[in-house]
Order: sequence, then C-alpha cells, then structure tokens
Amino acid sequence: MRCLYVDLDGTLLGPGGALFRGGDGAFDLLGARALEACSRAGAEVVVMTGRRRVDALEAMRLLGQTSCIFEAGSGYVIEGEEHWLTQPYLPGERTIHDQIADAGAPALLLERYAGRLEPHEPWAAGREVSHLLRGHVDVAEADALLEAAGHPDLRLVDNGAGHHRSAALDGLPRVRVYHLVPRGVSKATAVAAHARARGYAPEDCVAVGDSHEDLATAAAVGAFWLVANAVEQDPQIRSALAAHPNARTCGAGHGAGVYEAVVSTLAARGG
Repeated sequence: MRCLYVDLDGTLLGPGGALFRGGDGAFDLLGARALEACSRAGAEVVVMTGRRRVDALEAMRLLGQTSCIFEAGSGYVIEGEEHWLTQPYLPGERTIHDQIADAGAPALLLERYAGRLEPHEPWAAGREVSHLLRGHVDVAEADALLEAAGHPDLRLVDNGAGHHRSAALDGLPRVRVYHLVPRGVSKATAVAAHARARGYAPEDCVAVGDSHEDLATAAAVGAFWLVANAVEQDPQIRSALAAHPNARTCGAGHGAGVYEAVVSTLAARGG
C-alpha cells in the first residue's frame, strides 16, 4: 500500500470533528494509530474532504502530510502546488462559487426543495467552489431539475450524513450534506489525478469514507472501505456498495474503521 485516501468528517474524525473521539464520543486513539500504521509502512495519507481548501490544508498540516483534496474533489494540493479540476469553471476575479450563484442554480434548488434543503450554515460561508447544502433530497431528481433548467454543467453531490439543521428541517427523518459543484468535479476524479501525479497505480491505493461520493472513489483505487456508521445512517448505501466488487464495509465506525481498513490491507499485502 503506497497511499491512503481518507475522508474526514464521519470517517477519520469522530463527533464534532474530533480525531480522538470514537462514534460514542469516548476518547479513542485508533484513528491516530491508523495514521501511525501508514507512516510505518511508508504510505502517504491524503485527506479527501468536502471542507474548504484552507481547512483541508490545515488538516493536511496537522496530519504531517503534503497533499490534500478539497471541496469534494474540486481540486488538490501536492507539495504546495494547487491543481483545479473544475473546468469549464475557472477561478478568477469572481470565485467559482460566485459564478455558480450568478447562474441561479443554488436559488433554483432552494426554491424547489423549500423545507427539504437549506444552506449548511455556518460551514457554507467562505467557499471557493461548492455551494454547501443540507437536507434530504433525491440527488438524481435534483440533477434532472438542474439540467432541465439549463444547468447541465452542474451536479449535486451527496457527501454523507449531517448532524445540524434549522427548525425548518425538523420534519425530515434524517439530514444529508450536499455539494453543488461543476459536473466534472468528484472525489474519484481527484483521487485518480493525485495518484497519477504521484505515480501510484490504482492497486497501490486504498480509500476509506462514509458517503456515496466517497464510495465512487472505489473506481480509482485497489480497495475501498466504508466505515460502519455510514450504513447505520444510510442503509440504502449497501445497494450502492454492491456495484463495486473491490468495496467492503468495516466492522467499526469512524477512526476505528479506518484503523481496521489500514491494518487489514497491510496484513493482506504483507505490509
């Protein structure tokens, strides 16, 4: 194993975004031990997150790494060099986030799904690419709505379970976090691009995550692991898992699940 691509919230991190908390909120070192196992094996760790670029860079620094993937695959940083994967949208005088807003797509979704979708405040602020939303909608239906309204170059990404909502969403049985991004943006594309830049073959790489968007990275790596809490929060993801023969579910959630994925992979490969 030469590289681990790992999601942050809901995967490596426990409740509240804490590295040293397990799913039950108790102190837990297994996430950190997964990173230690990668270090001992000489494997790079790359954060693949929906967080803003500045936040992904900070997480990268805290984990002692030199690469990260930000805003759900909108781009990646490697050895201080930025690579944007948002074409045909490009950063400029107005951010890509602003350009998407100018097109009217976020307003369209919020109007169509009033009471089912809202900005994911306060984390929606200060973003360069994606519009961060929360609620519960059918992603395929939303994408069809976007295309019919003249926005075929955009898509809505399901990036995992959400744990915050306003009173306006109290009627929803559960809340998911979504990113409205340029159609070509995905964590899978960013993983593949980073691996090419590093010279990693797909079979040299492992990914761990908790969402449908994370699961799609199975196409770019040798093995994908879904942490157990992902299935607890979204039982339907099991059917999506079946479409990827190299994907499996961890017995544990959050950092403990990442540890399970890393040590199982290293043991199987003699690492």
